Amino acid sequence: MDILFGRNKKEQLEPVRARVTGEVYYRSKYLRSDTYNANIEANRIVVSEFGTMAYPDPCKNIFSKAFSYLSHTIPDFTDNCLINIMKCGEDFYATTETNYIRRINPLTLETLEKVDYRKYVAVNVATSHPHYDATGNVLNIGTSIVDKGKTKYVIFKIPATAPEDGKKGRGPLKHTEVFCSIASRSLLSPSYYHSFGVTENYVVFLEQPFRMDILKMATAYIRGVSWASCLAFHGEDKTYIHVIDQRTRKPVLSKFYTDPMVVFHHVNAYEEDGCLVFDVIAYEDSSLYQLFYLAHLNEDFEENSRLTSVPTLKRFAVPLHVDKDADVGSNLIKLASTTARALKEKDDQIYCQPELLCKGLELPRINYAYNGKPYRYVFAAEVQWSPIPTKVIKYDLLTKSSLSWGEAHCWPAEPLFVPTPGARDEDDGIILSAIVSTDPQKLPFLLVLDAKTFTELARASVDVDMHLDLHGLFIPGTAWDVEKQTPSQEEQGRAVDHGVAPRT
Repeated sequence: MDILFGRNKKEQLEPVRARVTGEVYYRSKYLRSDTYNANIEANRIVVSEFGTMAYPDPCKNIFSKAFSYLSHTIPDFTDNCLINIMKCGEDFYATTETNYIRRINPLTLETLEKVDYRKYVAVNVATSHPHYDATGNVLNIGTSIVDKGKTKYVIFKIPATAPEDGKKGRGPLKHTEVFCSIASRSLLSPSYYHSFGVTENYVVFLEQPFRMDILKMATAYIRGVSWASCLAFHGEDKTYIHVIDQRTRKPVLSKFYTDPMVVFHHVNAYEEDGCLVFDVIAYEDSSLYQLFYLAHLNEDFEENSRLTSVPTLKRFAVPLHVDKDADVGSNLIKLASTTARALKEKDDQIYCQPELLCKGLELPRINYAYNGKPYRYVFAAEVQWSPIPTKVIKYDLLTKSSLSWGEAHCWPAEPLFVPTPGARDEDDGIILSAIVSTDPQKLPFLLVLDAKTFTELARASVDVDMHLDLHGLFIPGTAWDVEKQTPSQEEQGRAVDHGVAPRT
């Protein structure tokens, strides 16, 4: 689904049949968000985004301009939900990192109602990487900024089904509950984060020194800068590792930290012999974000865009039960499966040193049946020193070996693992990745790989304009009720008001 805002992209409203044995269809639509509709109506950017600040209409008088400046001091965030797709109960939502999500019809790609997390839980921003338990409950984390004088990270849970309590309204969101809160180390400079990790009994959250300056964000519009410029990496600070016990819903008492780093993606986490082990893709700085500016999008982008730190797959291990009598400087990790260390310090803090597993990976995915459990395989895009993905890779955590697929002029998207029905092996399934090409003569295609051998099984080429996506979700045909995805008459009326064709 094409949800990135850009008028140079074409919608593909009707399904296009791909040229393969069997049938594959491709369809795309712009997400008809309030942001999209407002910008289209004004024929310019009037809703501020993370890296783009909107400005007053030059045709407005001085009083209208002054009001625009004041209204942006405490901004309402965008609902341009371009990052991921979330399943919540029987519904599907396009998500971003603000307080807004948009319900969509996964069959027709119609945009339905806008949901504000703040109606259910006090968060100003939230991740686009929630976790799901075996029953379909959603676990996510967001930041509550200066709420009642405190800034905190709020872990919240959305049940898979709504209780039969006679309440009117859609779905389980009304029954969202706060799972746990973690006080931010800074009132006005909370940490930026993109994901977190879970195991059967614990949640792991990294409070990293890549921080949002709330005062700068509040004055960004007046100063004529984007919110992205209000994030800063503090290399002199530490990365704090918060571990929350899901059974007590409280942080464990031990204090863990590691060296400064920037993590966008947690890969997986699990428990082993009294330790919590978690894997992340880590950078030494925030240089990745700097490459998203238009100034870097020139003809030599692939050659000139270089990260100052390569993304590295790192494994951390933290002891869940710390021996108070352990010697200062002693390693509290005794696992044979990793060289990660946790060193006890004089002030009872524990300094965690990771095991470096592999360099040059991003957009990691796993067999989600192994989420929160010991696992062996990581499927990812190979990026090396540039943000441009060049290959799809399968990394074996046990043998430290890898398999890859790549082709000249091809940029692969995040690989999705789809298990074989009734599979017994972790890698028994296929890999799906949408491939775009820098060669105008080469059509984009859906790549299908055997997840075990990484040999190509098929490709479905489509003669359409297709962009490189961020994250995606494989939805089996049995995972939704078509009738329940049909918008109500009220929703169809709102769709018409916003210039969206109702379903027929």
